[in-house]
Amino acid sequence: MLTWLIVLPVLVAVLGAVRLLRRRRTKHAFRWLLATNLALLGGAFAVLATALAGPAQASTQAAAHGGVNGSALIGAAIAVAGASIGAAIAVAYTGAAALAALSERPEMFGRAMVIVGLAEGIAVYGLVVAILLIGKA
Repeated sequence: MLTWLIVLPVLVAVLGAVRLLRRRRTKHAFRWLLATNLALLGGAFAVLATALAGPAQASTQAAAHGGVNGSALIGAAIAVAGASIGAAIAVAYTGAAALAALSERPEMFGRAMVIVGLAEGIAVYGLVVAILLIGKA
């Protein structure tokens, strides 16, 4: 667990440094953002697998110390953060496209709002995963 707490910020710093070294046009910025999100998502899955692998041991330790399982809380935080970032990217693109479509055809308001709402659902999934993790802690 402590290893992941050290590795994740280092991984983000390395990816940011590599991005700065290979700075190009904005066309490549989306690829780097996607790669960073995938790396963070992989880290979140690793933390989640660690948290779910030994719940009995963690529960006894938590009961002995009178606290909650820290790895589950960190996994929940990473799940919410990753889902929020993904939802923000999705809403940015779909919202802009919806506004462009509404400017040309106002009768498409309902369809556009449904598509933007689906993009916001990504954040809700992350919140549900976080609630499930906190419930197991």
